[in-house]
Amino acid sequence: MVLNHQDDIEVVAEAGNGVEAIQVVFDHRPDVVLMDIRMPEMDGLEATSRIIAEADWEVRVLILTTFDPDEYVYRALRAGASGFVLKDIPPEELVGAVRSVADGGALLAPSITRRLIGKFADRLAVDTATSGRLERLTDREREVVVAVAGGASNAEISEQLFIGAATVKSHVSNILTKLGLRDRAQVVIFAYESGLVEAGDHDIGH
Repeated sequence: MVLNHQDDIEVVAEAGNGVEAIQVVFDHRPDVVLMDIRMPEMDGLEATSRIIAEADWEVRVLILTTFDPDEYVYRALRAGASGFVLKDIPPEELVGAVRSVADGGALLAPSITRRLIGKFADRLAVDTATSGRLERLTDREREVVVAVAGGASNAEISEQLFIGAATVKSHVSNILTKLGLRDRAQVVIFAYESGLVEAGDHDIGH
């Protein structure tokens, strides 16, 4: 109801479980999928993985989660989801989240990003193949990756590194291309799994 009241958003289908979700996504080819994690028959993690892997168009998945983040959310981000929001998000913020993801942005709710990363990043062994991909980046691009992992927006990165906003946007685009990543959400995951950033290094969110 909230989304359908927006002039620029159309809800084309709804589904009650992961199996139905996959079916309606491929029937209707939406730009954005709002995906619950816990559903009968197939959970949102598996459904997200299949949709991202099999879609032949640019579809973005936004995960809905409860306040207490769990490993499923982390794994969903790794599978290609563009972010997650809380189920109790105010209606106007949900609308903004859908627009942001549709526009190619990534959404990591600040209030739980730190808990999510802190809870699982310290369990991750640094992957040597992943860390080897750091060599593709310039020193400045590595600084931008660290800032993105810290939850900084482009405007904040611009201030932190004393570079123009357009330059930041260019760096982020180059990073995604060089590392073969979909969006900022995957940059955060990469930063931890490559060992560039360690859990506890940064106070993410507030």
